[in-house]
Amino acid sequence: MTKSSLKPSPREKLSPEVLALADHLHSATIHLLRRLRKQDACSGEGPARLSALSVLVFGGPKTLGELAATEQVKAPTMSRIVAGLARGRLIEIALDADDARRMQIRASAKGERLLQAARQRRMASLAGQLHRLPMKEFAKLQQAAEVLSRLLVDWR
Repeated sequence: MTKSSLKPSPREKLSPEVLALADHLHSATIHLLRRLRKQDACSGEGPARLSALSVLVFGGPKTLGELAATEQVKAPTMSRIVAGLARGRLIEIALDADDARRMQIRASAKGERLLQAARQRRMASLAGQLHRLPMKEFAKLQQAAEVLSRLLVDWR
């Protein structure tokens, strides 16, 4: 596999080492996110609502269809999520300036505060665990995070 390509060509075969690392990273990230999500219970919102709210806070206003596509759910499911966010006054909904049949959904100030507080709880929880690491392991994890960030930029 070439450095410029993340997908192997049809002639390239993934090595057992690459597959083992992929499996290990997959498992570790899922377990990490599950542990961090426990902090979200304090927000009073479920994971689907917090995820949709995160898209709006960090990605800006979206239509219902854009939000559903980003969250990889069908429009009726996103309609229910949006309705719940609206009931909690975590979002604001306005008619699209170009098409009155579409709505623009954006995070409200209350929604931004709630999401930032949830994020801070997650970061504090993770930082508490990272603080326990010996300096050498901490430095390795910093390097690994940089590698993962670069990998994600080039992901196709």
